[in-house]
Amino acid sequence: MAYVTRATTKGGRDGRAVLEDGKLALAMALPKDLGGSGEGHNPEQLFALGWSSCFGQAVLLLAKKHGLDGPAAKVTCEVELDKDATSFGLKAHLTLAIPGADKDKLQALIEDAHQICPYSKATRNNIPVTLSVA
Repeated sequence: MAYVTRATTKGGRDGRAVLEDGKLALAMALPKDLGGSGEGHNPEQLFALGWSSCFGQAVLLLAKKHGLDGPAAKVTCEVELDKDATSFGLKAHLTLAIPGADKDKLQALIEDAHQICPYSKATRNNIPVTLSVA
């Protein structure tokens, strides 16, 4: 095992989430779009933050192989909560931008990063994920 963290939430989407070490505690709230107050954070936001950061690390590790400037990379992760007739599900869209970079090289890099990022591995074949370059 390389690393473990633990969080506890009381009150679900309108509660409070706290890391075990106490270094981060967040008020959670249902988004206004879903009828909530929007006066806190929601799981989709936290997932987008985590995935964009993790994916950015994968980009940093692989950028040199593609002849690209990894530290200049910006990764955006959009997470969508979707509803069908019976339940909710997630969709995600990852965008990679490096100013002045060749689009074909960017495309190859985003596809490679998607193969090694732990969040991408965890969601593979579980939720729809699209990749794009800017």
